[in-house]
Amino acid sequence: MKDTKKTSEGIRDFALTSMFAALIFLLAFNPIGFINLGFMNATTIHIPVIIGSIMLGPVRGALLGALFGLTSLISAHTHPGLMSFAFSPFVPVPGSPDGGGNILALLVCFGPRILVGVVPYYVDKLLNRVTARSVSLFTAGIAGSMTNTLLVMHLIYFIFKDAYATAQSVSVTAVYSAVTGIIFTLGVPEAIFAGILTAAVCKALFAYRRSQAA
Repeated sequence: MKDTKKTSEGIRDFALTSMFAALIFLLAFNPIGFINLGFMNATTIHIPVIIGSIMLGPVRGALLGALFGLTSLISAHTHPGLMSFAFSPFVPVPGSPDGGGNILALLVCFGPRILVGVVPYYVDKLLNRVTARSVSLFTAGIAGSMTNTLLVMHLIYFIFKDAYATAQSVSVTAVYSAVTGIIFTLGVPEAIFAGILTAAVCKALFAYRRSQAA
């Protein structure tokens, strides 16, 4: 009986992982996945990664995050913008002496996105012990989204500060102010939206899971 239940849960988790993976690619190659604002891409692709992290755990969440990173790499070429060089080592870095890309773009592209699939699981698990589930899910959604925004923008600052200044036509001394501005004007609304959607979808999925287990 236990083996049957374990097999059933394994099939269910595989199906959910496949569904979230398909959603990531669907969003990635749809205008609402990466919204090109010129100075940066707004994104909704982190949301299925966050939900997948909470529903499936940090390992599968990290896998979904890696897929998110892969779509960022692809998008840097299929929908190039001013900051594409920060997400692909194959895009020339503005002002680079050799006119080539930077391998550290892969760190920007994949590192934060993998962590988006890990952080929400632990935030929800911790807060669920001391607060209502809706609150823990909402907070986990915000944490996952801000993990992406904060790490991406700060990695860009530390690795590509001079290139960012060249691409955006600002002084090097003004780069951190620009980065902070993006975090607040773009990252915070993204995070609130992610928190609301994460809480709503996860509550529905948990309710469905309980009904199937009954």
